[in-house]
Amino acid sequence: MKNIIGISGINATDNPGPGCAVARSLAESKSKPTLIGLSYDIHDPGNYMSDLFENSFMMPYPTKGWQGLQESLSTIKEKTNLNMLIPCLDAELPLMIKHKPILDKMGLRTLMPTEKQFELRSKDLLTQLSEEIGCLHPKTKVVYSIDELVNVLKGEIPLPAVVKGKYYKAYIVYNIETAILKATEIAAEWGFPILVQEKIHGQEINMIGLSNNEGEVVGRVSIKKQLTTHLGKVWTAVTIRDERLDALCDRFGKLTGWQGPFELECMTNENGIFLIEINPRFPAWVYFATGVGVNLPQMLVDIIDKGECKKNLHYPTGKYLVRYTSEFVTDLVDFQNLLTSKNRKGLL
Repeated sequence: MKNIIGISGINATDNPGPGCAVARSLAESKSKPTLIGLSYDIHDPGNYMSDLFENSFMMPYPTKGWQGLQESLSTIKEKTNLNMLIPCLDAELPLMIKHKPILDKMGLRTLMPTEKQFELRSKDLLTQLSEEIGCLHPKTKVVYSIDELVNVLKGEIPLPAVVKGKYYKAYIVYNIETAILKATEIAAEWGFPILVQEKIHGQEINMIGLSNNEGEVVGRVSIKKQLTTHLGKVWTAVTIRDERLDALCDRFGKLTGWQGPFELECMTNENGIFLIEINPRFPAWVYFATGVGVNLPQMLVDIIDKGECKKNLHYPTGKYLVRYTSEFVTDLVDFQNLLTSKNRKGLL
């Protein structure tokens, strides 16, 4: 059976999602599946990348609830014979994880963490998980109002600090006024709670990984960030090998029994490795792993297909990632079709 895979997170902008990089990895694999873009914004560049995606479909925002998302996926399956999903956005994962039995009945196969696993790595619970896996973690306070935020910054957590949303956005703030501004922006988009976190000085190192159905890490690649965007996204990076990070990754997999892709975001300094964040899906730099010989999206597909994949923990160090912007020209009819028929090809 040919795999027809729906991939979300195709917003390849200055704050890129992982979807286009996942698609690029699969397009270069030997299996060459048919790829379908799943989009929440008509302006997502992936909607117009006909070299990667056979077609692209608009879906209702996850914040509107499961029913609309299910109806949309059902329609897409009917029109494309979709039989596999790779969700790439934090906001949609809780809904898809909760309703995985329905996805299974629909014939939409996927590999995601369980509800319990997903909640364990929540930003507001990460202090406890860090202790359990034997890792340092920045001092973090959860606040439910601007007044609480101000009190925390005046007492418990010194400036500069990091202000974070529970799901998205993180800003380094150097004064109370900026902290209030950024927290208000995050709350307006995603609501409370807001996290206030101690800023750790040092070098940022990240690991991308994939665990099978038993929580065994079957593939991973570590990098050291060099240049980042104003939102902290990788612009240039280099592959590294850090035995402490490898051990942390293995402990994370064993303790949580994690299933599927993940990213460990860390800072390292003279005190050790601090676990800053765990992303429950592939990061936007996933193609870097593919480029150095560890095609994690294809390994994920193999696990979904066969229940297993060939383990791959080896990659060269000193390889350099350079992200760049580019442009391409398409036809306005693609935009019109997405607007009126909710898909690039105008299928009715």
